[in-house]
Amino acid sequence: GVALVLAAIILDAIAYRRLPQQKQAGMKGIVLSVLCGVLMGFFYRFVADAIAPWVPAEGAQAGVQVLQAGKLSPYTAVVFFSLGILLSNFVINTAIMWKPFVGEPVPVREYFRGSALDHLWGIVGGMIWQVGMTLSILAADKATFAISYGLGQGATMVAAFWGVFIWREFREAPAGTGRLLALMFIGYIVGLALIIAARVMV
Repeated sequence: GVALVLAAIILDAIAYRRLPQQKQAGMKGIVLSVLCGVLMGFFYRFVADAIAPWVPAEGAQAGVQVLQAGKLSPYTAVVFFSLGILLSNFVINTAIMWKPFVGEPVPVREYFRGSALDHLWGIVGGMIWQVGMTLSILAADKATFAISYGLGQGATMVAAFWGVFIWREFREAPAGTGRLLALMFIGYIVGLALIIAARVMV
């Protein structure tokens, strides 16, 4: 399942490279993509390690499952994680505005020139992502953290769906690109299905 999802990602990248006037990623872009991928792959583990597992209670509550002492509940972990994102954003986002990876520096005052609707969409996007993160953590109690996070990466397929069918990013792509995109979607769907099946069969 993981191999099929990886193959789908590669097919997606190949399809994008076929677009007219598509800029080739330099070494900076490749290194940045790898580093971001590593960070995205590791952060979930730290959140998972902070969450208390369910353990049998002792004494008067014998026979009842309780959270292990000394760690966080899933909901509390999400709250701390959200606060961490909020606070770190002031540092990381400001630093990237001052020294962007591509283009000219962006003064902080430019942020406040955005319309209320622009900022609202950013907030809505964050809320949607956080709801997904919360549900992923809650589902991990039954599916395990590894599979729960892996299934969460199906968001990439949703993004690809929007790019292909809503924004029509490939309308000017050369012949044959459609087959690559079809194989990409098949790889994603079958790969995610196999990941789910692997957990069910364990």
